Amino acid sequence: MSSSPSRHADMTPRHRRLISNWLFVLCFMLLGMIAIGGVTRLTGSGLSIMDWQPVSGIIPPLSHAEWERLFALYQTIPQYHLQHEGFGLEGFQKIFWAEWIHRFWGRLMGLVLIVPLAWFTLRGMITRGLALRLFLFFILGALQGAIGWFMVASGFRPDSTAVEPVRLVLHLSAALILYVAVLWTAFSIRWPDPQPVASSANTRRTKLLVWAGLGLICVTIIAGGFTAGTHAGFVFNTFPLMDGHLIPADYSNLTPFWLNWVENKAAIQFDHRLLATLTALTIGAILLVGLRTTTLGSRAHNALMMLGWAVLIQYALGVTTLLLVVPVWAGAVHQTFAAVLLGVMLYVLHTLRGASTR
Repeated sequence: MSSSPSRHADMTPRHRRLISNWLFVLCFMLLGMIAIGGVTRLTGSGLSIMDWQPVSGIIPPLSHAEWERLFALYQTIPQYHLQHEGFGLEGFQKIFWAEWIHRFWGRLMGLVLIVPLAWFTLRGMITRGLALRLFLFFILGALQGAIGWFMVASGFRPDSTAVEPVRLVLHLSAALILYVAVLWTAFSIRWPDPQPVASSANTRRTKLLVWAGLGLICVTIIAGGFTAGTHAGFVFNTFPLMDGHLIPADYSNLTPFWLNWVENKAAIQFDHRLLATLTALTIGAILLVGLRTTTLGSRAHNALMMLGWAVLIQYALGVTTLLLVVPVWAGAVHQTFAAVLLGVMLYVLHTLRGASTR
C-alpha cells in the first residue's frame, strides 16, 4: 500500500480499465461468496456435504440413489440427530443445495480468475510481476477452500451441531484477506498514480484516523465472526442495553478472563457492539477532519461521503439484525455489508496515498 508511483502506469488506459473491471467483478463475486456463506451458516446447511471433492464435487447428485446415499451419510453426524432429525430427504435437499451453491461459487471464482489471467498473460497485456501476484491470489483462493473444509470438519464432533467458532473466524478472515488484496490491486490498476496532497496537520490526522478506522473495522468483523460462530446474536436482543445493563452482568463469568472474549456469549456480543460503536465514532472523526480539509481533492472527499453513508447503513443493519433476533436475510446482509464497508474504507485509503503521515 505504497504511495510511490505505480508500475501499472505503464499499461495502456484501455488495458487498465479492462483488467481493473475484471478484478472488480471478482470482488463482487467474493461479496456474493460471503453472502452465501452467511446463508449456509444461518440455515445450518454447512455440514450437509460430508466430503470434500475439489474437482468432482462440482457435479451434484444425479439420481435418487445418490441422494439417498448422501442423506444416509448425513444421518450419521450429530447435527442431524440434535437439530434436523426427522426432516426427511426433501429437507436434506434444501440444506444440501445451499452448501453446494456455496462450494460451486468458489469453484466458479477460481475459473473467473485463472482463465482470463492466462489469456491476459499470453497476450502480454499484464506484466510478469502482476501475473505472479494474481496467480498467488488463485493459490490463496484454493487455500481458502481447504480452510473451508477444515472448518466444516470441526462440525462432525460428538454433540456438535455447528463448526468451531475459531475455525469459522479463520475462514472468514482468509476470505477478507483475499478480498482486500484483489480490491487494492484493482484500485491500483485503475488509478495507478497517487494524487499529490499538500502536507498539513489535517491531512496527516485524516490519514492516521483512516488507518485507525481500517484496523477497527477488521477487529469488529473478527468479533462479528465470534458472535456468529457462538450464536451470541440470539441473546440480549435489545438495544442499547443488554438485559437492562449497559455492560452485561455476566461479562466476566469465565476464567481465565480472556476466554470470555471467545466463549462467553454475553461478552462476545458486548465486545462486538462496543467495537462497532468505536468504529462508527472513528469514522465520524474522519469525516469531521477530512471533509474540512480542502487539499485532499474531490475524489477523496467523495470517498469520505461514501464512507459516512456506508457506516450508517452497516450500524443500522447490525441493530436491525439484533432486534429481529437474526433472521437469515438480515444476518447475511449484515455480514456482507461489513465487507462493503471494509472496501469503502480501503478506497478512502487509496485516495489518500499521496498524503504523508509525517
